[in-house]
Amino acid sequence: MRTCGIEISSNELFLCLLSKDADVFDIRDIRQTRFSLPHNGGDTQAMRKFYFDFKKLVEDYKIDSIAIKERPAKGKFAGAAAGFKLEAALQLIPDIDVRLFSATEIKEQLKRNPIPIDFEETGLKKYQQHAFEHAYVYIMRKVYKVDEKAEQDNDD
Repeated sequence: MRTCGIEISSNELFLCLLSKDADVFDIRDIRQTRFSLPHNGGDTQAMRKFYFDFKKLVEDYKIDSIAIKERPAKGKFAGAAAGFKLEAALQLIPDIDVRLFSATEIKEQLKRNPIPIDFEETGLKKYQQHAFEHAYVYIMRKVYKVDEKAEQDNDD
């Protein structure tokens, strides 16, 4: 299972590629750890180029899932329009499981299954920390097969 954790910040994506095999996590080197759109992402050609480049990255590294932190659409911490466009483009990549996690889900999963290594020891850049956490949360949910329906019922 190869998961690409993504942190979306305004018009930029920060990436971390994480895989798990037989209880061993592997942080994969990746040719591009950030993508950005010029300005507000209103240019059709820029969006097409982003989609093509990211889709190629997914194919080259055989990524089968993407984990993203959900951003609020309204309020003080609302996401930028370009960020939502990037998110939509990622969701359109065929045969990829794209999962959006709320901040609460991420906190709960990290509390349940703490990351077994200090981030400084991973060798990743500081801007990749949240992307790493998102990928880790996705993998932990798959490993422990968290029942999303049961969680939704508990929330209601």
